[in-house]
Amino acid sequence: MNRRSLLALTATGLAVPSLLRAQSWPDRPIRLIVPWPPGGSTDTIARLFQPKLSEALGKQVIIENRGGASGSIGAIEAARSAPDGYTWMFAYDNEATNQTLMRLPYKTLEAFSPVSLVATGPLALVAHSSTPYRTFKDVVAAAKAAPDTVSFASSGVGGLAHVSTTLLQQQGGFGLVHVPYRGGGPAVQDAVSGQVPLFMSNVVIISQHIRAGTLRPLGVTTATESRHVPGVAPFAQQGFPGFDAPTWWAFLARAGTPEPIQRQMREALAKALSDPEVRARIEEQGCDVKATGPEECSRFLAAEIDRWGKVIRDNNIRADS
Repeated sequence: MNRRSLLALTATGLAVPSLLRAQSWPDRPIRLIVPWPPGGSTDTIARLFQPKLSEALGKQVIIENRGGASGSIGAIEAARSAPDGYTWMFAYDNEATNQTLMRLPYKTLEAFSPVSLVATGPLALVAHSSTPYRTFKDVVAAAKAAPDTVSFASSGVGGLAHVSTTLLQQQGGFGLVHVPYRGGGPAVQDAVSGQVPLFMSNVVIISQHIRAGTLRPLGVTTATESRHVPGVAPFAQQGFPGFDAPTWWAFLARAGTPEPIQRQMREALAKALSDPEVRARIEEQGCDVKATGPEECSRFLAAEIDRWGKVIRDNNIRADS
C-alpha cells in the first residue's frame, strides 16, 4: 500500500466515527446551558424557542440554568463539555466583555463555534416612578452636583449594561455608583420595588414594568429610536453622538462538534425562530430576532470582544468594580 493510499484510508477511518455520530444524532435529550438564573432575559428567550427547537430536532432540549460570576460559571462548564452535540450554550452579551474582564480558562472563539446570532435589542436606562428623574439630563445634573451619590443597578459586573453606562459616564463627565446583581431577574425585582433608583437593562425583562408605569425610561442604547420603547430618545440624540450599544443573544456550539451536527442544529434553530408565534413572542419582549448564519455571528462576536475590551481597559473596570 503506497503512502497516499494509507493517508486516504487513515483519513477515512478518522471521519467514520464522526459521520456515524452525526447520522444517529440526536439519540438522547440535548442540554442547553443558559449561564444565568431563571427569570432573566436569556432564560426568557431560550424558553420561548425551546419547545419548537425540541420539536424540530425530535428530542427534548433541556434548559440548564448555571448562573453566577456574570455568566462565566455556565460558560466554563459549556467550554469544558464534550464536543458531541449534546451540550450547547445560549450566550448573553457578557460573553464578550468577560473575555477582557476575567481570567478565564478559555477564549470564546476558540472554545465555541458560533451557530447563530439569535436576537439583538436596546438597553434602556429606567428610573423608578418615585424618583425625581424625569429625563436623562436630570440624572446627569444630579450626578455632577453630588458625584458618586446616584446609583444604578445592572445584571452584573462587566456586562454590556455596566460597560455601556461606564462609557456614557466617561463621555459625559459624570459619575454613578454601580450596584451589580447576579442576573437580570434579581435586579429587576429591586428596581421595581424602588430599592435602586436607576436600572440599565435590556428591554426584555422591564417592558411590562415600563408599560405599567412603575419604571420610567430615560434613554436607549441603540443608535436610533427603538420600536420597543417608542418615544424614548437614544443617548446618541441626548448629547452622546455616535453612541450605539445594542444587547444580544447568541447560540453557540462546543468547538469540535462535527459539522453535520452543527448544520442540523442550525437548521432546527432557524426553523424554530421562523415560526410566526415564536418570533412574535420573542419580539414582543423587546428585541429583534436576527437568526443569522455562523459566519455573521462569528464576525459580530469578534467585533464585540474587541470594542468593549478597549472600554474595559481604558476605564480600568475590574471584576470587583
